[in-house]
Amino acid sequence: MNFDKISFFERFITTIFGGVPNILFGKKIRNFVYRSLLHKIGKSVNIQHFVELIGTSYIEIGNQASLLKGVQINALGHPNNKVSIKDKVRLERGVDIRSLHNTHIIIDENAYIGPYVVIAGTGNIKIGKNCLIAPHCGIFANNHLFADPTQTIEAQGITSQGIVIENDCWLGHNVTVLDGVVIGEGSIIGAGSVVNKSIPAFSIAVGTPARVIKNRLDVQTANLPSQLPSKIQH
Repeated sequence: MNFDKISFFERFITTIFGGVPNILFGKKIRNFVYRSLLHKIGKSVNIQHFVELIGTSYIEIGNQASLLKGVQINALGHPNNKVSIKDKVRLERGVDIRSLHNTHIIIDENAYIGPYVVIAGTGNIKIGKNCLIAPHCGIFANNHLFADPTQTIEAQGITSQGIVIENDCWLGHNVTVLDGVVIGEGSIIGAGSVVNKSIPAFSIAVGTPARVIKNRLDVQTANLPSQLPSKIQH
């Protein structure tokens, strides 16, 4: 498969039609034209102008999904790459998704990905249903090896374990999630936290590195939102 030819064709089509504003029927034009490029595109999809899609044959977009201005999805580089944007997902402006090598990235139904979030890796990434990912979060499913100081870090390769963020999680502003982590269902991660270890379901975790401070299933946490206004921010 000649990726150079694919990339040229994609860029030719998306350059022509990608900049047409929505008010000039850009949404309808892109939905029609991109059907010939994308692996799958559902009904009532909102792809705003200046969205960049690279490796379109490895990208699928579900019904009523929204990709706002400045979103970039790059699935080019390996024939087994795949990016799946499920039904009713909303990708805010500037979201950057990169499937780098034999990687499957899934954003499940009704998830919200805030402005300028980066989701990238050589490991698989899954973001569950109804998740809320606040602006400027980073989700990175790979780590660089660096044990040998006589070689450059780049030359030593990487490891990739993957990341899973289960259903109905909320990540506050500027959270970083590192490779190998599972964030359990219904968990909340406080703004600015760095998650380098897995978090049990229904936990509230804060800090660098993130540590669990509460469990949402405990009766004592019923009034928690009013107790921690400065730590949990969207």
